[in-house]
Amino acid sequence: MNRRKFLTGLAGVLPVGALIYNLDSEKEIALSYTSNPKLPYEKKPSDWKGTPIRSDGTFQNLHYPFEASLVQVIKWKLSENPYAEQKKQDQRRLEVNPIAQMPNRSKDQIIWLGHASYLWILNGVVILTDPVWLDNWVLKRFSELPFDPAILKEVNYILISHDHRDHCDEKTLRLLGDLIPQAKVLTGLNMQHLIQTWMPKNPIQEAGWFQSYDLKESLRITYVPSRHWSRRGLTDTNQRLWGGYFIETSDSKFYFMGDSGYGPHFQLISDTMGAPDYAMMGIGAYQPEWFMHPAHTSPADAAKAFREMGGKKFIPMHFGTFDLSDEPLLEPLDWLKANPNEVNHSLITPVVGKNLLQV
Repeated sequence: MNRRKFLTGLAGVLPVGALIYNLDSEKEIALSYTSNPKLPYEKKPSDWKGTPIRSDGTFQNLHYPFEASLVQVIKWKLSENPYAEQKKQDQRRLEVNPIAQMPNRSKDQIIWLGHASYLWILNGVVILTDPVWLDNWVLKRFSELPFDPAILKEVNYILISHDHRDHCDEKTLRLLGDLIPQAKVLTGLNMQHLIQTWMPKNPIQEAGWFQSYDLKESLRITYVPSRHWSRRGLTDTNQRLWGGYFIETSDSKFYFMGDSGYGPHFQLISDTMGAPDYAMMGIGAYQPEWFMHPAHTSPADAAKAFREMGGKKFIPMHFGTFDLSDEPLLEPLDWLKANPNEVNHSLITPVVGKNLLQV
């Protein structure tokens, strides 16, 4: 079997978080900086030049070069999982609160839909983040979606943090394109070409890091850095930008991490945008840490980042819905509950389908 066929087969069976390898060796490539010239910088670091991009057209993390190794992927998959027996015996699943109808838009709400997907209502504006609601060839949900997507009629914005299949799902986005073709998609640079084929009627805005989207609403949404990477196939590594979101209303600040490993960018975001009142931080898909830490924060790393940002309320996500790594589905939440001081006793324990602003 040739190398490309081998890697294609490997990509079909490994979890999303494991697809971290290059077909070609890394080369030293010069950096320049880019942005969307149509979008403003409402707030940015004092020495900000723009989103780093390499001369080969691929994006670059702020503080850590992208590292890829097929050898490490194989080492992980061939290693014994210390949680294997525990995972086999553990039948616990996320609690799900069913939603029969579209929530009232007159009341601010953040409703967890599992993994990194939320339904937001802020100042009457309806937002969806990273909707991955249907099983696909890579992922199977272990928590039920709390509603029938058909109840969604008046969604204003769909936020897609990056192109990985546990955050950007073709089947779900095609469904939403049919249900809510008026919703505007807000995402990172070079994502439009991928998404527009699935959602031909939905307007799409692409932003670089620290750029704010052009909205006609009483809130501001800014695309912010993360330490991660991107890929859908074998030859498109880091060709589309990854990031998180900072959402500001007149009353509150909300930080949605997307996917990220730990790094100085958390402090940079807080220094630039202000301390978040609510921080949605990833805590799962982190074991083994020697392999996963560049792309996903552990519960301890997420808590550390939260403290550095000066966050007020900690909302954990990116666990319990998809089996992407070694640890049991609810183990990351167990750690936070056992160590409440790590998040300054500000943990909001999420329930799928429940308004987390009331928890």
